[in-house]
Amino acid sequence: MPDKHRLGVSEANRVTRHLKLEPSDRQNRQSAIAEIDRLYGLDSVSFDESKRMLHLAYDASRLCIEDIESILSKCSIDISHGWWNRFKEENYRFVDQNIKDNAAKDPWSCH
Repeated sequence: MPDKHRLGVSEANRVTRHLKLEPSDRQNRQSAIAEIDRLYGLDSVSFDESKRMLHLAYDASRLCIEDIESILSKCSIDISHGWWNRFKEENYRFVDQNIKDNAAKDPWSCH
């Protein structure tokens, strides 16, 4: 059965993220999305113009939210500074790091 995800994306480590962005230049936003789309381990990326929402799906054992944020900041795009978005970002960081740490560990069993 063919895999329905991009190369480098495992279903077990796949996460979805939604980040609201501050108003920004359309050209900068398109170049950032194109650069994000080339990342190894990314499954999908899209942007909802009406809600200014960036939708991502990626393998958290290979990428983390900081990788996405660094590309956005390089392209002069700010993530919304609202409390809900900041709360989600911190949660995303925690979960991404947890997945990355667990993927690196060898399975343990008492049998």
